[in-house]
Amino acid sequence: MLRGRWKRPAAALFGALVLAGMVAGTPAAAAPLPPQSDPFYQPPAGFESAAPGTILRSRETSVSAFALLPQKARAWQLLYRTTDTKHQPQATVTTVLLPWDAKPDRTRPLVSYQVAEDSAAPQCAISYQLRQGAGNENIVAQAEILLIDAALQQGWAVTVPDYEGPKSAYVAGKQAGHAVLDGIRATENFAPAGLNGARTSVGVWGYSGGALAAGWASELQPSYAPELNIKGVAEGGLPVNPTNVLRGANGGVFAGIAMSGIAGMSEAYPELAAFLDTYLTDEGKAALARAKTQCNSSNVQTFMFKDLYEYFTIPDPLSQPVPRQVLADVTMGQHTPKAPIFVYHSVNDELVPIEDTDAVVRKFCADGARIQYQRDILSEHIALVATGAPDALNWLKDRLSGKPAESGCGTKTVASSLLSPGALPTLGSVLFNDLLALLGRPIGPTDMA
Repeated sequence: MLRGRWKRPAAALFGALVLAGMVAGTPAAAAPLPPQSDPFYQPPAGFESAAPGTILRSRETSVSAFALLPQKARAWQLLYRTTDTKHQPQATVTTVLLPWDAKPDRTRPLVSYQVAEDSAAPQCAISYQLRQGAGNENIVAQAEILLIDAALQQGWAVTVPDYEGPKSAYVAGKQAGHAVLDGIRATENFAPAGLNGARTSVGVWGYSGGALAAGWASELQPSYAPELNIKGVAEGGLPVNPTNVLRGANGGVFAGIAMSGIAGMSEAYPELAAFLDTYLTDEGKAALARAKTQCNSSNVQTFMFKDLYEYFTIPDPLSQPVPRQVLADVTMGQHTPKAPIFVYHSVNDELVPIEDTDAVVRKFCADGARIQYQRDILSEHIALVATGAPDALNWLKDRLSGKPAESGCGTKTVASSLLSPGALPTLGSVLFNDLLALLGRPIGPTDMA
């Protein structure tokens, strides 16, 4: 019996790998226009007067896994009005997805899923990276289609915003939070999605760079979008304090992520751009310009083990007034969330210090937040995106099915998140159905094993 149960996943895995090899060996689909060249991404004249969350234009689209394997889900792109870090109007895009056979259902929940774009170049945006033929320049973000598909398998609607906005402002937390919340507003009011407007039950989910956007959305929602019915926010590998992330990454394997962060913040903060123009060496200016043309994985390779301070004409540039002010502005913990939150973080996270997450959870809890916090011993930053996903998904399923969140706060340290009740069955189901999706099966709850 056990042997038979494992035949289907094994066959599906083999078939998916064979199909992927076949597709990879055929001529690539014509690349779609990247955001910087696609007129769809340019807002119409006068958009600034529209209310945040207003849909400016829409188009039906399709999505793929790794820009190669078409995914059978219904999909649209929405250009919508939102607000940048300096509280000025701007427009960005979200990708709206429904299960393949979705019928109109005003009780359908909505999940806003934030990928870890972690890049400062416009072609790295997930709305582009999900399209067939886009290439694999941001393959880390593309891999999160597996979690997007997992959400669709629940029968939920999913919205996936380009929360970095048109200037690819990576690490600009307030802009990211605004874009997430306005993407939810736009999706709720998009007629083909068939949702129940602001009464729609909403979940928010993100890991690492995606958790930055999800976390800022949870902090800003009470003041910026109080009408939204957010039932829960799941955030893992939470980058609370970018100063500590930058200092820890500098000179190491992930120095390129720090370089992407500097480039992204300079797009949101003109004062930082002026500071960099003043104090970067010629080599540093060339490096910054290059970082703004590459996605995360390329920047990691380009700047691996690089001491970024060598690009400056002054020592310890992060201690200077302008960078200090900007980094303080993008540090989380400034506003206490009202929605219930599930936080999961690796005790041995090599990129995002857990001490910062410990501190912000204590701060929020002291101020009355509702947080369940899970600290995972055996994982590290990259592993927990997979091993922590079943608990995050199960927690969101409880919130979106109407089960009330626990009152107050709770913190537990576990050997592995995969040992949580229900985690392994959920992981197995997700992997099996993801393999079917990669093979071209329609995505939706009727396909659950």
